[in-house]
Amino acid sequence: MLPTLSLVTVASLAWLLPLKAAGSQGRMLLGAVLAATLAAWAAIRVFVRRLPRFSHTVTVAILATYAAMPVAVPLLQLALDDTITPPGGNGLGLLGFALFFATVFGATFLATTYGFGALMRRAIRHSVYDLRNSMHLLGRALPPMLLVTLFLFFTGELWQAMNRLTWSRLAFVIALFVGVTVLAAAVRLRDEIGRVEQDLSLPVLSKACQGTPLASVPIDELIPHGSLDPVPLNGRQSRNLLLMLATRQLVQAIVVGVALFSFFIVLGLIMVTPETAEQWIGAVPVQSTLLPGVPVALLRNATLFAAFGSMYFTVTSMSDADHRQQFFAPIIDEVERTLAVHAVYLAIRINERVDHARIGTG
Repeated sequence: MLPTLSLVTVASLAWLLPLKAAGSQGRMLLGAVLAATLAAWAAIRVFVRRLPRFSHTVTVAILATYAAMPVAVPLLQLALDDTITPPGGNGLGLLGFALFFATVFGATFLATTYGFGALMRRAIRHSVYDLRNSMHLLGRALPPMLLVTLFLFFTGELWQAMNRLTWSRLAFVIALFVGVTVLAAAVRLRDEIGRVEQDLSLPVLSKACQGTPLASVPIDELIPHGSLDPVPLNGRQSRNLLLMLATRQLVQAIVVGVALFSFFIVLGLIMVTPETAEQWIGAVPVQSTLLPGVPVALLRNATLFAAFGSMYFTVTSMSDADHRQQFFAPIIDEVERTLAVHAVYLAIRINERVDHARIGTG
């Protein structure tokens, strides 16, 4: 948590520079403050990697310094500018500073506990992989969904509804699809985590640790009996795996959704002439301001079918045997490898504790 908390602390103090007095140089000064803050954040990240553990005294000092920020920031601002501008406006007053720093602390704690940063990096790498293999992904995923949605696309009543529907109401419809997807995925993914096979034999562990910081560990010496016993996961670790599976599914659903949206836009521009759209809608179609020549009803139709198709793909990829083998099985393989590396890590920690206990008793 230290890099993020330090970033917020340094940024809060740097923001107190008298930017008003800087005049026309205010933007340059603000850019310099931002660059210095990011440089401090990067330096602290390097420091934390070199010293991953802090003593009790250092930990208390760090927390005390951060806890003092809701008092130090307004006092320093008052000394520099003769005024106090609390976060959230004057309505919250000085309580706004405490709420701001407490919210940052809580969000950082959750992000660190569940590894949101690592999950986002994995999601980005997976998205790049999916885009590289998008033809294979879309070739397998699009035909079943087009069979379900294609004929609905040429329904006049649907075009009338989409022409009259506001974007805010469409957003609620999409949120409903997302809710169904999350609910179905959560139930299914929990079952999958419970059925993951933890084969912790020596060959499997050696292969799983390749390309990780544990690659140089002599696993044959660490595991004299040739295998490890499966390690039960606690609630937080299970939720972390659930998040990892969910983000992977989300990336695939986004790739499919974007492809469906593009397909229906192109199909609508080719087959649905302005006269046909006017006949279906019963009035002159409202044109989009962002995409001239494209009816708003077409954009909303494409958005609706893309959201529905993403939901359909996510649920089908976890239930249908063929889809599961193509799209979901690789994700389970990653989970099994993660659990294997986790078991080796715990075995190393246990051996270190045993060695320290022997040294202490000796």
